[in-house]
Amino acid sequence: MTHHGFCIWLTGLPSAGKTTIAKALTPKLKARGWNVELLDGDEVRTGLSADLGFDRKAREMHAARVTFVAKVLARNGVIPIVALISPYTSSRAKARQEIGRFVEVYVTTPLSVCEERDVKGLYKKARAGTIKEMTGIDDPYEMPEHPDITVETIEHNPDQSADYILLELEKKGWLPSASPSGHSGAPVGAKASAV
Repeated sequence: MTHHGFCIWLTGLPSAGKTTIAKALTPKLKARGWNVELLDGDEVRTGLSADLGFDRKAREMHAARVTFVAKVLARNGVIPIVALISPYTSSRAKARQEIGRFVEVYVTTPLSVCEERDVKGLYKKARAGTIKEMTGIDDPYEMPEHPDITVETIEHNPDQSADYILLELEKKGWLPSASPSGHSGAPVGAKASAV
Protein backbone atom coordinates (compact mmCIF):
# COMPACT_ATOMS: atom_id res chain seq x y z
CA MET A 1 0.00 0.00 0.00
CA THR A 2 1.26 3.45 -0.85
CA HIS A 3 2.14 5.62 2.08
CA HIS A 4 0.66 9.05 1.29
CA GLY A 5 1.52 11.85 3.70
CA PHE A 6 -0.90 14.63 4.43
CA CYS A 7 -0.96 17.76 6.58
CA ILE A 8 -3.10 18.21 9.69
CA TRP A 9 -3.29 21.98 10.24
CA LEU A 10 -4.60 23.09 13.64
CA THR A 11 -5.72 26.72 13.77
CA GLY A 12 -7.27 28.71 16.60
CA LEU A 13 -6.78 31.58 19.02
CA PRO A 14 -3.66 31.79 21.22
CA SER A 15 -4.03 29.32 24.13
CA ALA A 16 -6.94 27.54 22.42
CA GLY A 17 -5.16 24.21 22.91
CA LYS A 18 -3.61 23.61 19.48
CA THR A 19 -0.15 22.51 20.62
CA THR A 20 -1.47 20.43 23.52
CA ILE A 21 -3.83 18.56 21.20
CA ALA A 22 -1.09 18.16 18.59
CA LYS A 23 1.21 16.65 21.22
CA ALA A 24 -1.54 14.19 22.20
CA LEU A 25 -2.23 13.31 18.56
CA THR A 26 1.41 12.69 17.56
CA PRO A 27 2.02 9.42 19.49
CA LYS A 28 -1.39 8.08 18.47
CA LEU A 29 -0.49 8.42 14.79
CA LYS A 30 2.99 7.01 15.38
CA ALA A 31 1.40 3.97 17.04
CA ARG A 32 -0.46 3.40 13.76
CA GLY A 33 2.84 3.26 11.86
CA TRP A 34 3.04 6.82 10.55
CA ASN A 35 6.06 9.08 10.49
CA VAL A 36 4.87 12.29 12.17
CA GLU A 37 6.48 15.69 12.62
CA LEU A 38 5.00 18.38 14.87
CA LEU A 39 5.48 21.91 13.56
CA ASP A 40 4.60 24.18 16.47
CA GLY A 41 4.26 27.85 15.56
CA ASP A 42 6.15 29.11 18.60
CA GLU A 43 9.04 26.68 18.06
CA VAL A 44 9.29 27.50 14.35
CA ARG A 45 9.45 31.19 15.27
CA THR A 46 12.58 30.61 17.37
CA GLY A 47 14.40 29.20 14.35
CA LEU A 48 13.01 29.44 10.85
CA SER A 49 11.05 32.63 11.53
CA ALA A 50 13.25 34.29 14.15
CA ASP A 51 13.59 37.34 11.89
CA LEU A 52 9.84 38.00 11.70
CA GLY A 53 7.62 40.28 13.73
CA PHE A 54 3.87 40.08 14.31
CA ASP A 55 2.31 42.43 11.77
CA ARG A 56 0.12 40.94 9.06
CA LYS A 57 2.88 40.66 6.47
CA ALA A 58 5.17 38.90 8.97
CA ARG A 59 2.44 36.52 10.10
CA GLU A 60 1.68 35.60 6.50
CA MET A 61 5.37 34.99 5.81
CA HIS A 62 5.60 32.83 8.94
CA ALA A 63 2.64 30.75 7.72
CA ALA A 64 4.21 30.52 4.25
CA ARG A 65 7.45 29.12 5.70
CA VAL A 66 5.58 26.55 7.77
CA THR A 67 3.56 25.66 4.67
CA PHE A 68 6.72 24.99 2.68
CA VAL A 69 8.14 22.66 5.34
CA ALA A 70 4.81 20.86 5.72
CA LYS A 71 4.54 20.41 1.95
CA VAL A 72 8.00 18.82 1.74
CA LEU A 73 7.24 16.50 4.66
CA ALA A 74 3.83 15.44 3.31
CA ARG A 75 5.13 14.63 -0.16
CA ASN A 76 7.73 12.37 1.49
CA GLY A 77 5.15 10.27 3.31
CA VAL A 78 5.19 12.12 6.62
CA ILE A 79 2.18 13.56 8.45
CA PRO A 80 3.15 17.09 9.48
CA ILE A 81 0.93 18.29 12.31
CA VAL A 82 0.93 22.08 12.22
CA ALA A 83 -0.11 23.93 15.39
CA LEU A 84 -0.25 27.54 14.25
CA ILE A 85 -2.60 30.41 15.08
CA SER A 86 -2.62 31.27 11.36
CA PRO A 87 -5.24 33.96 11.93
CA TYR A 88 -5.88 34.88 8.31
CA THR A 89 -8.14 32.98 5.93
CA SER A 90 -5.80 33.84 3.05
CA SER A 91 -2.79 32.15 4.69
CA ARG A 92 -4.74 28.97 5.41
CA ALA A 93 -6.15 28.92 1.86
CA LYS A 94 -2.62 29.24 0.45
CA ALA A 95 -1.45 26.41 2.71
CA ARG A 96 -4.26 24.17 1.45
CA GLN A 97 -3.46 25.03 -2.16
CA GLU A 98 0.30 24.56 -1.77
CA ILE A 99 0.22 21.36 0.25
CA GLY A 100 -2.74 19.78 -1.51
CA ARG A 101 -3.28 16.93 0.95
CA PHE A 102 -4.54 19.15 3.74
CA VAL A 103 -6.92 18.82 6.68
CA GLU A 104 -7.88 22.05 8.44
CA VAL A 105 -8.73 21.50 12.11
CA TYR A 106 -10.39 24.44 13.86
CA VAL A 107 -9.66 24.34 17.59
CA THR A 108 -12.55 26.47 18.77
CA THR A 109 -12.25 27.87 22.27
CA PRO A 110 -13.98 31.01 23.58
CA LEU A 111 -11.69 34.00 24.04
CA SER A 112 -12.53 34.15 27.76
CA VAL A 113 -11.34 30.56 28.23
CA CYS A 114 -8.17 31.23 26.21
CA GLU A 115 -7.43 34.15 28.52
CA GLU A 116 -7.91 31.92 31.59
CA ARG A 117 -5.52 29.33 30.13
CA ASP A 118 -2.89 31.89 29.12
CA VAL A 119 0.24 30.51 30.80
CA LYS A 120 2.48 33.07 29.05
CA GLY A 121 0.46 36.04 30.27
CA LEU A 122 0.18 37.44 26.75
CA TYR A 123 -3.49 38.32 26.96
CA LYS A 124 -2.93 40.20 30.22
CA LYS A 125 -0.08 42.15 28.63
CA ALA A 126 -2.22 42.91 25.58
CA ARG A 127 -5.09 44.11 27.76
CA ALA A 128 -2.64 46.34 29.61
CA GLY A 129 -1.28 47.68 26.33
CA THR A 130 2.27 46.49 26.95
CA ILE A 131 2.26 44.29 23.83
CA LYS A 132 0.61 45.07 20.52
CA GLU A 133 -0.77 43.02 17.63
CA MET A 134 -2.14 40.28 19.89
CA THR A 135 -4.43 37.97 17.98
CA GLY A 136 -7.93 38.12 19.39
CA ILE A 137 -7.35 41.45 21.15
CA ASP A 138 -6.08 44.10 18.75
CA ASP A 139 -5.34 41.89 15.75
CA PRO A 140 -8.15 39.88 14.13
CA TYR A 141 -8.60 36.14 14.09
CA GLU A 142 -10.56 35.12 11.01
CA MET A 143 -12.46 31.97 11.97
CA PRO A 144 -12.51 29.18 9.38
CA GLU A 145 -15.84 29.16 7.55
CA HIS A 146 -15.65 25.55 6.42
CA PRO A 147 -13.01 23.65 8.47
CA ASP A 148 -12.60 19.97 7.74
CA ILE A 149 -12.76 19.15 11.47
CA THR A 150 -13.90 21.30 14.41
CA VAL A 151 -12.71 20.49 17.92
CA GLU A 152 -14.60 21.84 20.94
CA THR A 153 -12.07 22.02 23.77
CA ILE A 154 -14.59 23.02 26.44
CA GLU A 155 -16.26 19.62 26.27
CA HIS A 156 -13.18 17.46 25.70
CA ASN A 157 -9.69 17.19 27.19
CA PRO A 158 -6.67 17.09 24.82
CA ASP A 159 -6.54 13.29 24.70
CA GLN A 160 -10.25 13.08 23.85
CA SER A 161 -9.80 15.81 21.25
CA ALA A 162 -6.97 13.83 19.63
CA ASP A 163 -9.14 10.70 19.56
CA TYR A 164 -11.95 12.70 17.98
CA ILE A 165 -9.59 13.97 15.26
CA LEU A 166 -8.48 10.39 14.54
CA LEU A 167 -12.09 9.27 14.26
CA GLU A 168 -12.91 12.11 11.87
CA LEU A 169 -9.82 11.36 9.77
CA GLU A 170 -11.01 7.77 9.48
CA LYS A 171 -14.54 8.87 8.51
CA LYS A 172 -13.18 11.20 5.85
CA GLY A 173 -10.88 8.55 4.39
CA TRP A 174 -7.53 10.02 5.44
CA LEU A 175 -6.76 7.06 7.71
CA PRO A 176 -7.76 3.40 7.59
CA SER A 177 -10.09 2.37 10.41
CA ALA A 178 -8.28 1.11 13.47
CA SER A 179 -8.60 -2.56 14.34
CA PRO A 180 -10.19 -3.52 17.71
CA SER A 181 -6.67 -3.54 19.19
CA GLY A 182 -6.37 0.15 18.36
CA HIS A 183 -3.80 -0.37 15.64
CA SER A 184 -4.43 -0.18 11.94
CA GLY A 185 -2.61 -1.79 9.08
CA ALA A 186 -0.17 -0.08 6.77
CA PRO A 187 -0.84 3.64 6.64
CA VAL A 188 -2.64 4.93 3.59
CA GLY A 189 -3.78 8.43 2.81
CA ALA A 190 -7.10 9.76 1.67
CA LYS A 191 -8.21 8.55 -1.71
CA ALA A 192 -5.05 6.41 -1.98
CA SER A 193 -7.00 3.60 -3.62
CA ALA A 194 -8.18 6.00 -6.32
CA VAL A 195 -4.69 6.94 -7.51
